[in-house]
Amino acid sequence: MRNAAGSLYGLAYGDALGRPTEFQEYATIVATYGAGGPRELTGSPALVTDDTQMALAVGESLLAAPAITAEALEPLLRRAFLEWAASPDNNRAPGMTCLRACAALTDGRPWQQASEIGSKGCGANMRVTPVGLVPGLTDDQRAGAAQLQAGLTHGHPTGLAASELTAYACWWLRDGLAPADLLAALQDRCHGQRGVYRGDWVGDLWARSSSDTPESFIALGWDECLAALDRVSVALDARRFDGDPCLATGAGWIAEEALATALYCYLISPDEPGAVIGRGAASSGDSDSIACLAGAFAGASLGLGAWPPAWQTRIEYAERLARLAAAWD
Repeated sequence: MRNAAGSLYGLAYGDALGRPTEFQEYATIVATYGAGGPRELTGSPALVTDDTQMALAVGESLLAAPAITAEALEPLLRRAFLEWAASPDNNRAPGMTCLRACAALTDGRPWQQASEIGSKGCGANMRVTPVGLVPGLTDDQRAGAAQLQAGLTHGHPTGLAASELTAYACWWLRDGLAPADLLAALQDRCHGQRGVYRGDWVGDLWARSSSDTPESFIALGWDECLAALDRVSVALDARRFDGDPCLATGAGWIAEEALATALYCYLISPDEPGAVIGRGAASSGDSDSIACLAGAFAGASLGLGAWPPAWQTRIEYAERLARLAAAWD
C-alpha cells in the first residue's frame, strides 16, 4: 500500500471538502450536504486552503534538506514559509498568526524572536503531516522537526506538543499501528515526553514565555494535549456520534482541539475514509483543518487505494503531492 501517498492525498481531499464549510454553522452544512457532510470534490481543480499549501511547504523543505537537523531544516522552512506568504495563491483565508510570524521572519532575525509565543493555533499542526511520513527518521529527528516547523510561527508549547503528536499519529498508522491502539499510544507519549525540552531543535524559545524552566514550559503543552485526548476517549466511549463533532471535542481553532476533533472524526469509523473526511467537513469549527488531519490519518492507515482514483488528478497541487509521495513510498 502507498501509505505516504494515501496520507498526503487524504490531507488534501479533506482540506478541499472542508474549504467551503469552514465558516458555516452546522445546521447550514447539514441542510446543504446532509448529516454526513460533503463527499465529492467540486471544481477543476478542486481547490484546497492554506492547510495543504503549508503542508507542501513543510514537505518540500524536508525533501530538500541535506540532513534532518535544525541547522539544515530551519532556513529551508523559513524560505518556504516566506514564499508562501508572498504568493498570489495565498488567498485562502490564511491564519493571522502565520502571517504575522512570516512578516517578522523577513528581516532575518532568529526565528525564536519572530515566533508568536502566545499562539497555539491549529496552524502549528495542520501542516505537520509530512514529518510523520518521512521514512528512516530517529525519534529525535521526527519529534524535533515536528516542533521546529510549528515553532517558526506558533511558539506556544501546546502548538509544539500537538504537532509532535499529529506527526506521530501519521507515522504510527503508516507503520501499521491498529487504529484502536492509536489514542492510548498518543496518551502514553504525552506522559513520556512531559519533561523533555528539545533545545537542540527549538533553542531558547522557552525564555520568551513566563515559565521558570524549559521543562515547565513544555510540560504545559503536553498537559493540555493530554486533556484534549482524554476528551476524545470520553466522547468515543459515549458512542453518541450524531451531530456536530466540535461539540464533543472542540472547534479545532487551536492546536490540541484540531488534533482531538480530527482523531474523533477518524476513530469513529477508521475503515470508512469518505465518512471520515465528510464528518470532519461537517463541523461548526475549523472544518478544513479538522477534515485535512482526519484524512491524513485515514490515508496513512489505509493507503492510496482508500480514495477514489479519479480524485488524484482533480485535486489542486496534484503534481507536488505526487512528488512527495513518490519520495517517501
